[in-house]
Amino acid sequence: MIGRVQAALRAWFGQIRPEKGTVRQEAIAGIPGAIGSVPDGMAAAVLTGVNPVFGLYASFAGPVAGGLSASTRLMVITTTSAAALAAGSAVAIVPADERPAALFLLTLIAGGLMVVAGVLRLGRYTRFVSHSVMIGFLTGVAVNIVAGQIPDLVGAEAEGRFAIAKAFNVLTDPASISPASLAVGLGAIAILLLVGRTPLGSFAAIFALAVPTLAAILLDATSVAVVSDVGEIPQGLPLPVLPELSQININVIVGAMAVAAIVLVQGSGVAESAPNRDGSRSNANQDFIAQGVGNIASSLFRGQPVGGSVGQTALNIAAGARTRWASIFSGLWMLLILVAFGGIVGQVAMPTLAAVLIVAAIGSLRTREVQTVWLTGPSSQIALGTTFLATLFLPVAAAVGIGVALSLLLQLNRGAMDLRVVELRKREDGRFEERPAPASLPDRSVTVLDVYGSLLYAGARTLEARLPNPGSATMPAVVLRVRGQTTLGATALSVLRTYAHRLEMLGGRLFVSGVDPKVSGLIRRTGRASEERPFEVVEATPIIGESTDAALDQATAWIAEQSSRPAGDQ
Repeated sequence: MIGRVQAALRAWFGQIRPEKGTVRQEAIAGIPGAIGSVPDGMAAAVLTGVNPVFGLYASFAGPVAGGLSASTRLMVITTTSAAALAAGSAVAIVPADERPAALFLLTLIAGGLMVVAGVLRLGRYTRFVSHSVMIGFLTGVAVNIVAGQIPDLVGAEAEGRFAIAKAFNVLTDPASISPASLAVGLGAIAILLLVGRTPLGSFAAIFALAVPTLAAILLDATSVAVVSDVGEIPQGLPLPVLPELSQININVIVGAMAVAAIVLVQGSGVAESAPNRDGSRSNANQDFIAQGVGNIASSLFRGQPVGGSVGQTALNIAAGARTRWASIFSGLWMLLILVAFGGIVGQVAMPTLAAVLIVAAIGSLRTREVQTVWLTGPSSQIALGTTFLATLFLPVAAAVGIGVALSLLLQLNRGAMDLRVVELRKREDGRFEERPAPASLPDRSVTVLDVYGSLLYAGARTLEARLPNPGSATMPAVVLRVRGQTTLGATALSVLRTYAHRLEMLGGRLFVSGVDPKVSGLIRRTGRASEERPFEVVEATPIIGESTDAALDQATAWIAEQSSRPAGDQ
């Protein structure tokens, strides 16, 4: 056991060891990421509803811990808007003075869930969340961010249960708007848009925070809220602290599950957009673990949830990153910023953070993808629209749950609706010709059928409805080809047995060809358990069509044998 651990540690050290001559380059590449993480981290904390410094703590712990363990080496694991919104929704009902402790515990639980998901190799299941659902969710998140930040942008107190309601409340009550806050916020937006188009675009958010804040200080605009109004900004190095387990409750647990689901799905997308430079493939399960480790570290250092960030990863690559150490250095630079400039953070004007969030959210809207999804048909429209509305008017955890459930239902429905049954007619040259399946079966003849689609759950019932009706045919034989069906559930076996019994009542027989050897063993076991053998099984071979030919020969010989018997013996 000790030997295995030592071997694993040696392998890990070998993977994370900086390449010779790259340390200086990676350290420089990490600087833009650290600077960019200042507004991003603070803005993410604002979304969560906690002290902005907790977003900065996450922005140093996540990249360092996650960078040391990710298989996607250029991926930056840091704060994300979707995870922040989900966490904020979960802890919103917690009293303000207890909210940070609940948030740290939520982050720890979410990290643990991600590590477990990676250890159990659940990476493949992220593909079950449909693209339509994810686009609907991300679009709803973007709209929520814009609407939710309008009160901070204009310095107004807002009432309302949802972000859109709060924005509507402010916009319909112009008297509540603070002119100074509005000026600072609009100034930050102007800087973001103008500087973002220049070579200094990577630092546009820093300018947007600094310039309007400095102007507000010089003009003594005391009515403009600043970060220190939200909470005290601690000085010095953040020290690890164990989360308070007393804060655990159902909202925290459900919120952690929602955060884990969002982070894992988004992380898979980031991994696809940032392939390893040496051509090695990313390991989704290892990235799950890395994001979990990043969240655990963030929790211990009083940070909020983190995950694979699209924007920070793109900035990392644009800055010239070549290995995981650019992300790690980004976190270390952030730690230096916290120590050297922690006092300045408290003076940042809140409208500037709102401006950063609003511009980033509008920029994240994927209007072309929304249009594409909408044009693909009713199923995609239902998925996109339902998830979008759920994100707007329900807690994020509930919206995520609805999205995941909807993805699974649509997958099952599509599998059932896409199932086709066709007839295969053998030509003179020995090949099979595909034709529409007959509505009924002929007398004393073999009908060869092929199945396209899944036979799990509703797909099996769809097969039942689309098989030719035996009607009153005499001695019909059916060969049903199921090659490629690696599993047959209880529903599919029940459908096959029922159809076989219907044929048997007419003196007919069912032959199932192309059966996977594992499925064949299952059929034999269930047949012994029920003491019946309702249909013949012909296992698949490496040669395409061989088992169907064999089943067709068996069925033809069986009809000939039955036809030659005296009428009383049939």
